[in-house]
Amino acid sequence: MKTMKHFYPYICTLIIILLNGSCQLGRHYTRPQLHLPAQLDSMNIDTTSIGDYKWEEIYTDTTLQNIIRKTLEYNKDLLIAGARIKELAAMKRIDYANMFPSVGLRIYGEKEQDNYGGNASSSDNQFDLKGTTSWELDLWGNLRWRKDKSMAEFLSSIENQRALQMSLIAQVAQSYYELAALDNELILVKQTVEARGASLNLARIRYEGGVTSEITFRQAQVELAKTLTLIPDLERRIAQKENDIAFLTGEYPHTIRRAALSEDELLISELPVGLPSNLLERRPDIRQAEQDLIAANAEVGIAYTNLFPKLTLTAQLGAESEELNELLKSPYHLLSGTLLQPIFAMGKNRALLKAKKAAYEQAVYAYEKNVLNAFKETRNAIVEFNKAKEIYETNLRLEQASKSALELAEFQYINKAISHMELLDAQRSYLDAQISLNNAIRDRQLSLVNLYKALGGGWQK
Repeated sequence: MKTMKHFYPYICTLIIILLNGSCQLGRHYTRPQLHLPAQLDSMNIDTTSIGDYKWEEIYTDTTLQNIIRKTLEYNKDLLIAGARIKELAAMKRIDYANMFPSVGLRIYGEKEQDNYGGNASSSDNQFDLKGTTSWELDLWGNLRWRKDKSMAEFLSSIENQRALQMSLIAQVAQSYYELAALDNELILVKQTVEARGASLNLARIRYEGGVTSEITFRQAQVELAKTLTLIPDLERRIAQKENDIAFLTGEYPHTIRRAALSEDELLISELPVGLPSNLLERRPDIRQAEQDLIAANAEVGIAYTNLFPKLTLTAQLGAESEELNELLKSPYHLLSGTLLQPIFAMGKNRALLKAKKAAYEQAVYAYEKNVLNAFKETRNAIVEFNKAKEIYETNLRLEQASKSALELAEFQYINKAISHMELLDAQRSYLDAQISLNNAIRDRQLSLVNLYKALGGGWQK
């Protein structure tokens, strides 16, 4: 009787033939033709991009930097994304392991006693000690397509985490600058309240002295009361903005430390944006969409190779005996092959292939849409950044002119050259101009935040 070693040459020869003859059927992934524009804006010819800068180089406020670091460490969405990466890394390992033989050990013991009719007692014991192996040969690339799919899903989860990090950094910076702007606005309103309180006292003195009518005095009261109504609304918005920042950092609501937002922090007039191809490499959301597209292409490959037969080899080597003391004296071996070929399933497999091709087509359009959206966001951010400087400069001139007009109106009112209504108009105009300038300073900072995010900045490799 032939022993197992006599079969080894045949087994090895069969495996070598099958492996050499195996291939990965299906269309391999190629990036869709995107026909990118030659440049991101009409003046751009520089390959350098601020998207390549570290976020610490963009946001130099140390208080803001501390908040961003805390967000990157404790934000719950970012922690969820990290756990998702761990999950898909393990799933990727499973699909990789499926390409190789699985080996196990079977130890089995059974003691059975039969006595049919009461006079025919017999034993039917079974003792096994076997090494087992099973291997699905990847003849057409089905297992390799599954490995490619799980790898793409894993890389997609990494890009998702990077995109989330980029978004969170921008969100924290935006909320921080908005909070500082609200602080400045509250200071302006309180200063205006003091000024209008002084105006009201002067109007009272003039009214009681018979110099002006009661309507002038009442109008001064109205203006003071109207200005006072702005304070609680600003305080509410400040508290809500603080709560938003605390939530981003993974903490319960609390007071947020921050520095004042001043004109001294205004930015340089021009920043490099880089070439169009930078967006495809720098923006994690585009890279994530491409990995999703690769996974969809692999799904098509899986569905296509499911139309072909699958071959599984099974081998067992060990000992088998009815008596435990004779187990090691009873060698046993088994070699089997299973060929499974789909024949009739009411068109289910071909329908699945059509469905996966349609899903891939959707993924192509989703990827192209993602690229278009990235260019739209970038172009909007460039326009916003360039126009923010002009808006600031016009609001600065308006604030300076309003201040001069108010100083002149106060002088003329004291000298009885203008009415109290004209003074109130000058005060209102100056407050509006101050608030507009404060918002312009904020918006100029936010324009950098949006441009940096649009160019894919905010995470490091």
